[in-house]
Amino acid sequence: MAHRETHRFDRIGWLRAAVLGANDGLVSTASLVVGVAAASASHSGILVAGIAGLVAGAMSMAAGEYVSVSSQSDTEKADLARERDELANMPEAEVAELRNIYIKRGVSPDVAETVARQMMAHDALGAHARDELGISEITAAKPIQAAITSAATFSAGAAIPLAVAALAPLSFTVPAVFGSALAGLAILGVMGAKTGGAPVTRSVVRVIFWGILAMAITAGVGKLFGVAV
Repeated sequence: MAHRETHRFDRIGWLRAAVLGANDGLVSTASLVVGVAAASASHSGILVAGIAGLVAGAMSMAAGEYVSVSSQSDTEKADLARERDELANMPEAEVAELRNIYIKRGVSPDVAETVARQMMAHDALGAHARDELGISEITAAKPIQAAITSAATFSAGAAIPLAVAALAPLSFTVPAVFGSALAGLAILGVMGAKTGGAPVTRSVVRVIFWGILAMAITAGVGKLFGVAV
C-alpha cells in the first residue's frame, strides 16, 4: 500500500501574506478605534477614523507586499540568469558544483557524480535552482498573489472591529471593540495554526498577547492626550 504524505510547505507564500494581513488589519484598526474612542471622540468620528484606517491600511499592505516580494523576485531572476550563463560557459564546473552539494548531503562521490550528470542532462537549470539556490516553484516569489492576499485579508480583519464600533453604543465602544478583537485574534491564531500545521496554543497566545499590547498602548495614548491618534 502506497504511503501518502500531506505537507503544508506549498502554502507558505499565501499563508504568510494572509496571516500578516488579517492580523495587521484586525490589530491596527481595533487599536485605532480604541484610541479614538478613548479620546472621547464622537461616534461618527470613530467610524470615519476606522474606515480611513481600513482603506489606507489595505492599500499600504498591498503596495508594501508587492514591492517587497518583487524585490525578492528580481533577485531570484538575477541569480537564475547568472546560473544560466555559467551553465552555458562552464558546464563541467557546474557538474562538479552539483556533485559536491550531493556529497555534503551524504551521497557517496560515485553516486553523486552519476546523479549530478543525470540531473544536468534532464534539467540543468532546474537542478541548480533547487539544490544550489534553494528556488523552486513552491518557494518562488509571487508579488501579485502576495499583494492581493494581503489587501483582502487586511480588509477582512479590519472589518471586525469596524462593524462592532458601528453597532455598539458609544459608551461601550472600547470594551466591545477590545473584546471582539481578542476573539478575532484567537480565531485567526487557530486558523493559521491549523492551516500551517503549527501548535495551536502557542499561535493563539502569541497573537493575543501582541494584540492586547498594541490596543492597550494606543488606548493609553488616546486617554492621556485626549486626542485622536
